[in-house]
Amino acid sequence: MVNLKLSYKPLKITLLMKDKTMGILKKELCLAPATIAKLNKDEYVALSVIHRVCEYLECPVQDVMEFVEDSNEAKSEL
Repeated sequence: MVNLKLSYKPLKITLLMKDKTMGILKKELCLAPATIAKLNKDEYVALSVIHRVCEYLECPVQDVMEFVEDSNEAKSEL
């Protein structure tokens, strides 16, 4: 079984492409500092937050988040 983990790397790429920063995102969407920390640590945030980010950036969800294989899990199985 493949274990997956959440990644917000697409968000970071999308922000760069749209000349935005996490700080701008925080200010414009009134996001809590804890939410920004979770995004930076690839931790789960509420789907309603993801929805607001997608609307603000005018992009699909795959431009904000993705699931990737957990390399730590793969190494532990060896």
